[in-house]
Amino acid sequence: MEHTSDFANVSSTLSLSSAASRFRVLLGVTGSVAALKLPLLVSQLLEIPGIDVRVVTTDHATHFYKVAEVPVRVYTDKDEWEMWKTRSDPVLHIELRRWADLLVIAPLDANTLGKIASGICDNLLTCIVRAWDMSRPLLFCPAMNTAMWQHPITARQVATLQSFGYVEIPCISKKLVCGDEGKGAMAEVSTIVDAIQQYLPRPAV
Repeated sequence: MEHTSDFANVSSTLSLSSAASRFRVLLGVTGSVAALKLPLLVSQLLEIPGIDVRVVTTDHATHFYKVAEVPVRVYTDKDEWEMWKTRSDPVLHIELRRWADLLVIAPLDANTLGKIASGICDNLLTCIVRAWDMSRPLLFCPAMNTAMWQHPITARQVATLQSFGYVEIPCISKKLVCGDEGKGAMAEVSTIVDAIQQYLPRPAV
């Protein structure tokens, strides 16, 4: 019962409590080693005035970072299933979809790239993407091994996401954690932050 009560409060917060002047950024994080940069990315975003940040993580992504090190609420697949008890309860992936002004998936691993390109929605993050309000921006930051990046299907799947109107923040070349050197590393955190800032509302003149 305590968890259900918590969800009622969370739902209210998502729907109502954020001031209209705050820009709401939802960060999706998937199972690439680049997920270890999530705490830094969140911390840098929180330095920008007027931004509210929440995180949706896949289970595999949590292998690369500690949820306790992320200074905002992190939502998991477990939250989706535990918080919904009866048909009158809000659905978390819909509540988060309504809450967010901008969705950024950083990193987007090869597995989730393939899911999104194919319309698969088998976890909290991919359900949000499948239900996404197409009038709002969605940015994605691919991250994978160079051999995976160079596979012909990758370019096809990236092009599919771009055809939906999603915006790619391109991966970069560097020495990867696995030891390979080449393209496939997630864009630098500063690059992602700069891209997000392009979508912030401009001050009234």
